[in-house]
Amino acid sequence: MTAPLRVLVCDDQMLVRAGLVTVVDAQPDMEVVGECGDGRSAVDLADRLSPDVAVMDVRMPVLDGIEATRLLAGAGVDRPAKVLVVTTFNLDEYVYEALRAGASGFLLKEAPPDRFLQGIRTVAAGAALLDPEVTRQLVGRYAARIRPAADAAEATPLTTRELEVLRLIADGLSNSEIAADLVLSPETVKTFVSRILTKLDLRDRVQAVVYAYRRGLAS
Repeated sequence: MTAPLRVLVCDDQMLVRAGLVTVVDAQPDMEVVGECGDGRSAVDLADRLSPDVAVMDVRMPVLDGIEATRLLAGAGVDRPAKVLVVTTFNLDEYVYEALRAGASGFLLKEAPPDRFLQGIRTVAAGAALLDPEVTRQLVGRYAARIRPAADAAEATPLTTRELEVLRLIADGLSNSEIAADLVLSPETVKTFVSRILTKLDLRDRVQAVVYAYRRGLAS
């Protein structure tokens, strides 16, 4: 039997945290190995417990979820952790910053339990979790803040087709949706996505979205 996914839950609202813990612990393939109410404790617990996924709120005392995510999953971290940010929609600016800090994905707190659980499984498997609708609103809204590099499209190592795929990733489309849009097979799209991540030295689709907007390759 496969060992259950080890989950760390960090949220400063006790009732919310208790609810998340209850939902996770009820799953046969998951177990909560730790819980806390601030980012500093999350970093300390993650270092000690090595969870498969850290579920992270954004606004918390002592150390907020963005800084905690950067310490757990950011560039230069020896053993980056997988972080799933769970927050409210009116904190979307903070979620964007959390994605830049290294989070593997995000969900809204009003998401149904099954989507939350699938999010944990998705992130634990090494994939990124991006809700298409929220991605378009979230990243698009704050893309204007990011100054694109000069001649970014010309400087990228991607082919024309890879750029098309990257732009659709930035729009929040899944592989199957990209395949339908470009009239390709899902397997071909999966290959393109893998090539894009490799060429750009990116960890996952979340980083690809941020890259696209930072480089002015998406709008």
